[in-house]
Amino acid sequence: MMDFTGRHVVVTGASTGIGHATAGRIHAAGGKVTLIARSAGRLAAACEELGTRAAWVAADAGDKAQLIAALDEAVEVSGPIDGLFLNAGTGGGFAPVSAYDDEVWDAVMAVNLKGPFWAIAHVLPQMAERGGGAILVTGSLASERGMANNVAYVASKHAVLGLARAVALEGGPQGVRCNCVVPGFIETPMLDALPPEAWETMAARVPQRRTGKAEELAEVAAFLLSDAASHVNGQSWAVDGGVLGTLEV
Repeated sequence: MMDFTGRHVVVTGASTGIGHATAGRIHAAGGKVTLIARSAGRLAAACEELGTRAAWVAADAGDKAQLIAALDEAVEVSGPIDGLFLNAGTGGGFAPVSAYDDEVWDAVMAVNLKGPFWAIAHVLPQMAERGGGAILVTGSLASERGMANNVAYVASKHAVLGLARAVALEGGPQGVRCNCVVPGFIETPMLDALPPEAWETMAARVPQRRTGKAEELAEVAAFLLSDAASHVNGQSWAVDGGVLGTLEV
């Protein structure tokens, strides 16, 4: 059973979707949560819904100064960070490699890769000094597979898995775990903009013949951040209904 009583977990990309659902799951298990995202209005509403053990800081996860300031404020308000869920992400644009825009590339890397790197570099020493902690980054099916016309996203999600594995090795001796959760076709605002036929195509590729819900991903994310996963480290953990593990002809 997951118990976060007395624990403080920070979640980025927490105003909607996977981040919001995971913050709620951790809060329900007794934890203190700090929600970080860009939308102050959504964050305030989410924390009002959760209750007194929830706090929020509005910040752009792709801006180093804002992100570090948000992490420091989280510590000041709610205490040392025991769990860090780096979930903020962006899809970027779609174009062939030869036509991919440099500014879009930089923006995707800032949110999907640099942000997690900056946050881990800031929080890992604090966790190590206290002798433990759990870090989780959100990867993607694109962490394990190539996708055409989406080079920045694929490169960033491959890289963030490597980041998690490197941190797992560095932090392990100090009791700090780091893992990567890999969502499949999860019903989130990022995918809501797709037309119905796209959802039907995605669902057909899943052995379970359906897309996943943010709450289903949140259960696994909370587990990986909890002491129930105390010997899980450096792993790529898919929540995808079986997409990565199967090949259907």
